[in-house]
Amino acid sequence: MWLHNLILICTTAYQIWCCRQEDQTPPPGKIYDIGDCKLHLYRQGQPRPNRPTVILDHSLGGVEGYLLIDEIAEIADVCIYDRAGYGWSSHSPNPRNSNEMMQEFEALMRQADVQPPYVLVGDSLGSYTMRLYAHTYPDNVAGLILTDGLHEDGMAQMPLSIQLIKAIFTGGFLMCVAGSALGFIRIFQQLGLFQVISPKLRQYSQAQLAPILRSFVRPKHWFTMAREMVSINASHEQLRKTENLGSLPVINIKANHFFTPSPFLRALPLETADELWTRMHHNLMRLSTQSLSLPTHESSHFVWVDEPDAMIEAIDRMLAKLHRERQS
Repeated sequence: MWLHNLILICTTAYQIWCCRQEDQTPPPGKIYDIGDCKLHLYRQGQPRPNRPTVILDHSLGGVEGYLLIDEIAEIADVCIYDRAGYGWSSHSPNPRNSNEMMQEFEALMRQADVQPPYVLVGDSLGSYTMRLYAHTYPDNVAGLILTDGLHEDGMAQMPLSIQLIKAIFTGGFLMCVAGSALGFIRIFQQLGLFQVISPKLRQYSQAQLAPILRSFVRPKHWFTMAREMVSINASHEQLRKTENLGSLPVINIKANHFFTPSPFLRALPLETADELWTRMHHNLMRLSTQSLSLPTHESSHFVWVDEPDAMIEAIDRMLAKLHRERQS
């Protein structure tokens, strides 16, 4: 028993020391106090006359924009931000439902003086926040891109097998709160296990991965994931009350599979998950009279890792479409 306790003391002390060392390095962007919390915003590229700013909202637990921002910045002024509880952003005392996150996002845009119009990019759960913003502040939004987005009808009618996976994931997130506080998540990360779980992460440099890994090894990251998952039913209801988006240009990026088929995932209801996401994609296509479907080739739900070029293509297409409309 004494040996177990000694190991826990050492790993916890190592985690605390590493966090303090990391905190001495300033974030790549700026941190803004919006009242209830502080949010980190990272902006790249140069504002261009008559060109909208591209803003990316991450997936559940994701801070994937750090992998894409340099490439997006070659074609647009682009912002990514850490939702409250992730990355360099602080916790928020507010519930982690889409309406609260959307209001925090709007407060950040005002505080940081990021002027509309925007092209909003919402990945997975981030699609809820960006859709709700486009509905609430339509004059601020020039276009909307949803990366394998969610739809409230499909999410509210999950088959029992998918609901079970959701419950298991939520429990796993809470376990990872303890695992990260004790330093085990950091040790796994330093051993390269993240790249073993997701081999396509190997295509990115350590500099690109550093902000993501910094977030994933901290307890607040996993606690926020659990909070967002617990609040997701409230988010469904908030999205259900929104009207359609009229003629707003929308691009829906569709993944091939929710999970990439592999021997490790045979026990999961892969076909059921794929069918659910296909139904949601069809519903998303009805949000606007100007909806375009952009399928991927071999991507799982995690398009930003499996097929990031699809997201760059979608942004490029959206900007070109808006430019043509201005010229006509």
